[in-house]
Amino acid sequence: MKLIIATVRPDKLNDVLEALYRAEVRGLTASRVMGHGGEVERVENYRGTTVKMGLQEKVRLEIGVSEPFVDVTVKAILGAARTGEVGDGKIFVLDVEQVHRIRTGERDEAAVTPTIPAGV
Repeated sequence: MKLIIATVRPDKLNDVLEALYRAEVRGLTASRVMGHGGEVERVENYRGTTVKMGLQEKVRLEIGVSEPFVDVTVKAILGAARTGEVGDGKIFVLDVEQVHRIRTGERDEAAVTPTIPAGV
């Protein structure tokens, strides 16, 4: 089992969600976050004061998947989030020791939906 954490541009969120839906990836958490990567820092004037704008708005997605869904999920995000410009985001794939579904008590692979991509 893996936890996929992706940070993407807010304007690409709908494209990413649609790509994940088409790839039959279900169940995710999305959060608005601020971050800084390779973007050039902007300097703006605000009420007569120069302000360095170092952080950019991003969306952080957290998606728990079974092993067969790792590549499917990563490819869906890459294809939908990429603009080719600095600031497209990052994808991290982390090992997960345990997963528990609170509602049913299912554990590990049974708690991650779905477990096998369609057509496999």
